Amino acid sequence: MPLSLSPWCLLLLAVPVLLVGEGVVRRWPLLSRFNLPVPVVGGLLFSALCLGLNLSGLVSVTFATKVTAGWWTWIVTPETDWISRPAKNLNLPLLVAFFTCVGLGAPVRILRTGGRALAVLLLATTALSVLQNSVGAAVAVALGAPALLGVVCGALSLVGGHGTALGFAPRFEQAGLASAAAIGASAATFGLLAGGLLAGPLAEWLLRRRGLRLGAPVPVETPAVVASFFGDLRRLGGLGRSVIWHLLVIAACVKAGAWVSYGLDRAGASLPAYMGALLVGFGVRAAHDAAGGTWLRAEVIARLAAVLLPLFLAVTLAALNLAELAAVAGPMLVILLVNTLVTLAFTAAVVWPLLGRDYEAGVMAAGFVGFGIGSTATAVAAMDAITRRRGPAPRATALIPPTGGFLIDLTNAPVIGAFLNFLK
Repeated sequence: MPLSLSPWCLLLLAVPVLLVGEGVVRRWPLLSRFNLPVPVVGGLLFSALCLGLNLSGLVSVTFATKVTAGWWTWIVTPETDWISRPAKNLNLPLLVAFFTCVGLGAPVRILRTGGRALAVLLLATTALSVLQNSVGAAVAVALGAPALLGVVCGALSLVGGHGTALGFAPRFEQAGLASAAAIGASAATFGLLAGGLLAGPLAEWLLRRRGLRLGAPVPVETPAVVASFFGDLRRLGGLGRSVIWHLLVIAACVKAGAWVSYGLDRAGASLPAYMGALLVGFGVRAAHDAAGGTWLRAEVIARLAAVLLPLFLAVTLAALNLAELAAVAGPMLVILLVNTLVTLAFTAAVVWPLLGRDYEAGVMAAGFVGFGIGSTATAVAAMDAITRRRGPAPRATALIPPTGGFLIDLTNAPVIGAFLNFLK
C-alpha cells in the first residue's frame, strides 16, 4: 500500500528523529567516540526503517520534500519569484539560516590569521577535484562505461554536491550522458551519506595516531558529550532577550541574501542557494567588527546554529530514499566507492600534514572530508561532534564553512568544465 506523506510530516518528525539519535549515541558510546553526528545517526535509522517497511511489502512510505506555502518560502525567495509561489525544498530556510549564523559568527581576525590554512584548504580542494575526476574517468573507462560518468560521480557530485550536479546536468546530457541529472543527484546523496559517516572517524584516527606515533599529546579528552537538542534549546532560552534580537538580524540577512543569490544566479554564477545569506552574514560581521561593535554575541549565534543544523540534517536524512542508493548501477557505485577511498587517503596523506598535524588540523581534516564527498553542512556537523568532545577549534570552524560553502566553487566549476570539454 503506497503512503505518500506531506513534507510537513518531516518537520514534525525532526525532533523525534534527533531524540532517537541521541538515545542511540548515548547507548553505544563507540558512536560518540568516532564523532558520528547525532542527526546523521537518527536520520539514517529513520530512513532505514522506511526502507524496511517498503521492502516488507506492507506499506510503501515516501515523503514529498518541496513546499509552495508562501509564508515558508518568502524569506528565502526574492519577491520577483515568490509571487509565483515556486516550490522550494522544505529544509531550505533551515539551511540558509544556519549558514547565515556561520557568516555572522566568523570574526574577521580569525579569517585574517587563517591565511596559510585557508590557502592549503583551497588548493587541496582544487587538487581533489582534479583527482576525483581523473580517477572517476579512469575507473569508468576500465569498467566499459562512458568517461563522463566518472566526472559526474567525481567532483561534480562529491565536491560539488546536489546544486552543482543539477546545475551542470544539462551540459552533460548535451555531451551525450543520458540521465545526468538523476545520476548526479543519486551520487550526491551517496556522498552526503558517506561524508556523514566517515568524516568524524577519520579525524579521530588521525588525532589518536599522532598521539601514539609522534609523541605529541592529543588534546585532553573530556567525557563524551552527546549533542542534546533540548539541552541546546534550554541553553538558548537562558540567554534572554538577545536571542530575539539575533533572530531578527538572522532573518534580515536571510532575506537580503535571497536577493544576493538571485543577482549571482542572474550573473551566471552556479552557487549554492545559501551563498547570498552567507556573504551577507560575513559582511554584517565584518562591519560590526570594524566599528568595534559588541551587539553580536558569539554565544547566542553559536547556540542558534546548534539548533538549526541538527534540524536541517534530521529533515534531510530522514527523507533519504535508501532504496534508490541500493539500486545504483554497478559502475556508478564502484566509481563512488573508489573516489571516497581516494578522498580519505588524500586527506590523511596530503591535507593533514600540510595543515600541521595538530588538533585544529584534525578538525579541519574532518571538515575537508565532509565537504569533499558530502556537503558543507555535513562538514560542520562532523566538526561539531569533535569539538563537543575535545574542545573548541576556532580556526577550523571559521575556515571550513567559507571554503566548502563558496570558495571551492570558484575552482571546482572551471575544473569540471575543463574535463567536460576534454572528454565529450
